[in-house]
Amino acid sequence: MTLRPFHLAFPVHDLEAARSFYGGVMRCEEGRSSDHWIDFNFFGHQIVTHLDPSTRAVAIHNPVDGHDVPVPHFGIILTMAQWEELSVRLKAAGTHFGIEPHIRFKSEIGEQATMFFQDPSGNALEFKAFADDAMIFAN
Repeated sequence: MTLRPFHLAFPVHDLEAARSFYGGVMRCEEGRSSDHWIDFNFFGHQIVTHLDPSTRAVAIHNPVDGHDVPVPHFGIILTMAQWEELSVRLKAAGTHFGIEPHIRFKSEIGEQATMFFQDPSGNALEFKAFADDAMIFAN
């Protein structure tokens, strides 16, 4: 089966801040847009930021490997080289990390690099990379 791109639409309180973050910092190519939404190419997938000036992201946190992981969150699984490059770029941009870039489950099944941060509207994102992609769904 060929993996098809996913589509995710979510609220943001400021479209220009979303454009600056997703288009600028994250380097996601912008697609169609209007006064109320913007499409972005999110690593081959389609995300759409929809304007809701009153939106305020609310998250709970669940403990995972000694960290409080925000729920809900979304992101993408990158190659290790892509993850490292993004980590460096985000740090250079002054991104505040909810969970700093680090290796989770070191020397265990599912070992992965991970980092959590928020977009300007408070939407939580996780970017990860596995030491071995065969372990993505291992238990």
